[in-house]
Amino acid sequence: MPLPDTELAMLRDLGRRNRVRLKTQILLRWIALAGQTAAALVAALVYGLVFPIGPVAITIGAAGILNLLAGFLLPATRRLSEGESTAMLVFDIAQLSVLLWLTGGLDNPFALLMLAPVTISATMLRLPGVLLISGLALASVTALWLWNRPVLSPQMVALTLPELLRFGFWLALAIGITFIALYVRRVTLEMQAMGDALAATQLALAREQKLTDLGGVVAAAAHEMGTPLATITLTASELVDDLSDNPELAEDAALIRTQAMRCRDILRSMGRAGKEDTHLRQAPLEAVVREAAEPHLARGREVVFAVGAEAGNGAGEELEAQPLIHRRPEIVHGLRNLIQNAVDFAEGRVEIDLSWTESSIMVKIEDDGPGFPPGLIGRIGDPFMRSRRRPGYEGMGLGLFIAKTLLERSGARLSFANGGERLRASGAAAGGAIVMVAWPRQTLEAAATVRPANPHFLPWDGAPRS
Repeated sequence: MPLPDTELAMLRDLGRRNRVRLKTQILLRWIALAGQTAAALVAALVYGLVFPIGPVAITIGAAGILNLLAGFLLPATRRLSEGESTAMLVFDIAQLSVLLWLTGGLDNPFALLMLAPVTISATMLRLPGVLLISGLALASVTALWLWNRPVLSPQMVALTLPELLRFGFWLALAIGITFIALYVRRVTLEMQAMGDALAATQLALAREQKLTDLGGVVAAAAHEMGTPLATITLTASELVDDLSDNPELAEDAALIRTQAMRCRDILRSMGRAGKEDTHLRQAPLEAVVREAAEPHLARGREVVFAVGAEAGNGAGEELEAQPLIHRRPEIVHGLRNLIQNAVDFAEGRVEIDLSWTESSIMVKIEDDGPGFPPGLIGRIGDPFMRSRRRPGYEGMGLGLFIAKTLLERSGARLSFANGGERLRASGAAAGGAIVMVAWPRQTLEAAATVRPANPHFLPWDGAPRS
């Protein structure tokens, strides 16, 4: 079933909240500044290299001043917006470019650090920001290849690479910037999509669990209210008999009895909807699957159930008996999503085959619709995958992912295929989607004997109890 609008909006907003704290950004910049300072000091004091130390110190100090201002003016726990993160990364590239220009350009091996802002942008920013940072980094390394101030040795000799090696370093950096931007962004988007989809799965499972828990609470309330209502009904009946000489009071007593019996009927219906016994936790295979299919049985498609032990495996009387399985929320919700998908795309008929062997339990859902797109069968179950517009509502491409995740959590194996020729009575081209769900029998099957969880629970029929 589709998630409510509020939950969809929350999931769509998850990516926007995937932002870095200002404290993290400041800490990373302090580490970078410490490294830049150490490299400059070692080059000047240990190796005696000659470069403009004053401008280098000013360039490093500018980044330090920005860090101090950001730390004093903004709360450290603040999460940077898209624009703020982009502005900081632009400053980092500009500061690093000036520093490299003062210290040899691409002749400086630390030019490799130009990849760092690109990598960070690919994990934090949307596509326009990633393109901006990557383009700026490419422009910077190109400018550093063409223009720079060479570093001098203690003998005042320019330390420069041969032109061919410098070109090779520029080409490697250009390819690295492009590749890292594409690769890291792709991986980040996939991880975010998987995280959002898993969050949607947890929401769906939590909602199903709440419904199950609510049924138990209702049944417990119905049971606990049975005795006091029976007492009220008995007392009201006695008052009606005793007050026969006072019609007005007798009428009030009769009203009390009527309302108590009305409460009895309400609690009886509520108790049927959610009895807190083992029938809530385990049920025959067909009952669980029919419960999952129930919301989609009256949607203009014929839904047909076929139930029986799988032929050809020497089934005896024990195997002919329908398995009693655990009624778990993830199983109900997962099957419901698969059945909904079949009903949504079926032309007129959906078949649900329930079968079992000595070692496994299978549920096959087959429709007479257009089937799965052949090029996407191998990707079915990936999050946010939408190949067609689903009739009736705008989905997020999470239905099959949620179903697959929940059912695999219960121990099932799922397979997807196209077929459905026998369902097409019109003789149209072969098509139709087939989903097979199979569990190891020992994983899904419950105990054969069903005993009430509360042996003292008996449905109240309105009669007084002693």
